[in-house]
Amino acid sequence: MRLNPFNTGNINVRSSGGGGVPGGKAGGIGCGTIVIAAVGYFVFGLDPMQTAGMVEGVQQGQQQAGPANTNEQEVCTSSEFAREACNGLQSLNQTWAGTFEAQGYGDQFRQPTLDLYGGGGVNTGCGSGTSAMGPFYCPADQTIYIDTSFYDTLERQLGAGGDFARYYVLAHEYGHHIQTITGISSQIRSAQQQNPSRANQLQVLMELQADCYAGVWAGKNRNLIEPGDIEEGMQAAAAIGDDRLTGGRVSSENFTHGTSQQRSDALRLGLQGDDRACDRITNIG
Repeated sequence: MRLNPFNTGNINVRSSGGGGVPGGKAGGIGCGTIVIAAVGYFVFGLDPMQTAGMVEGVQQGQQQAGPANTNEQEVCTSSEFAREACNGLQSLNQTWAGTFEAQGYGDQFRQPTLDLYGGGGVNTGCGSGTSAMGPFYCPADQTIYIDTSFYDTLERQLGAGGDFARYYVLAHEYGHHIQTITGISSQIRSAQQQNPSRANQLQVLMELQADCYAGVWAGKNRNLIEPGDIEEGMQAAAAIGDDRLTGGRVSSENFTHGTSQQRSDALRLGLQGDDRACDRITNIG
């Protein structure tokens, strides 16, 4: 995808964690560990890092998180993956700010922060997080957290390589930010509390809507899409479906992100470029 180079004036980026600025290749933890972590993140509900006060004791045995590096230029140029993520963040900001403005809600839009953390652990507004969680979004501090070593796992272990696959991951987490600032996330959480028996089903709907929002961003930037990009995105969506990651060992009642087919369908729906179509997924909006 041919994105414009980032301008630090258009993005909010930092790097936290004990390891400082993250590298472009997997280093601190083994690929086998990351794969297990990816399954834990994408399937067994660790993504509810979106709820405040989620993980309390995960910091046991991890490195003590150091001070954040807030030099955006340094963070964004620390690796190929970091530069790519900053380019993607800028495009997402511009696309969604324009979408809100066009629909008369420009004053509601707020940019998220992207934390490209390293060192295995990070302190967030939702509690302590680790690389084992994969990419996640915390609504309490409106920050997307990514250890870029996850992208190596996405390609080598899950078979979903290419820049568009990585942009899809970032755009999905950005979709959770859209859900937060529009109030959809809080409505889903309220519904889960009122009807615990539907908690997993509602979680899946929220994740599928975030997939749809990722597609909306790509659909609104079709002029920047290169041959093979859409296929990369579909492959990534399929690779991280609940059924694919668990080999069918987890029942649909325990799914948290949706099947490979559901995730691919949600991304395809968003590619039409109409974010309002995504509201049909959650029946909110």
